Amino acid sequence: LQKLIHLLQATDDPLIQEQALITLSNSAAFSVNQDIIRNLDGLSVIGGMLSDSVPKVKEQALNALNNLSMNIKNQEEIQVYITQVCRNVESAPLNSNLQLAALRLLTNMSVTSDYHHKMINSIPCFLHLLSEGIERTQIQVLKVLVNLSANPSMTKHLLRAQV
Repeated sequence: LQKLIHLLQATDDPLIQEQALITLSNSAAFSVNQDIIRNLDGLSVIGGMLSDSVPKVKEQALNALNNLSMNIKNQEEIQVYITQVCRNVESAPLNSNLQLAALRLLTNMSVTSDYHHKMINSIPCFLHLLSEGIERTQIQVLKVLVNLSANPSMTKHLLRAQV
C-alpha cells in the first residue's frame, strides 16, 4: 500500500495513476487496509487526485475515497473534499461515471448528519439531476437526498431550493 501511494505521488502518467487508484480502491474494501491507508497519509494523496485534469483518474480517486469512507476516522479526513466533490457532481457530464462516482461518495458521507452543511449549496444541482438524469443517476441522487432529509436542520434548505 505504501508503494502504491508513493507511486501516485511520483508519476504523472494517467494510466499508472488510474491503475494504482483501482488497486487502492480494491484494497480499501478490507477495513484493516482503510486504517493503513489513512496512517500512510493516503487519503490526502488520493484526495489530491480529485483536481486531476484526466476524468478517469478523478473517477478512480472518487471510487477509492468512497471505499475508504466506510470508516469514521477516514470520514473525518475525507470531509475536507466534500465541496470539491460537489463541484465534480455539478461540472461532470450528465450521467457520466465520474458524476456517479462523486454521488456515491456523497451518499456515504451523508449517512450521518455531520457533513450535511457542506452539501447545502449543491441541493439545487441534486434536484436538477433528479429531473434530468437517467435512472442510475436518479437513484444515487435520491440516496443523497434521503440522507439529507433525515436531518431536521436541512428541511428549510431542501424545501427552499430552486430548480
